[in-house]
Amino acid sequence: MSWLAGYRRLHRRYERKAEFLAYVGIAAALNSYRRLTN
Repeated sequence: MSWLAGYRRLHRRYERKAEFLAYVGIAAALNSYRRLTN
């Protein structure tokens, strides 16, 4: 759950940028992939 804290920190900085949404999508996909492989 530590990655959620990282998202909260980034959220304040990048919430209004389109890149932030892309970053969150990629991070969520990576986390899902890691959970499936484990």
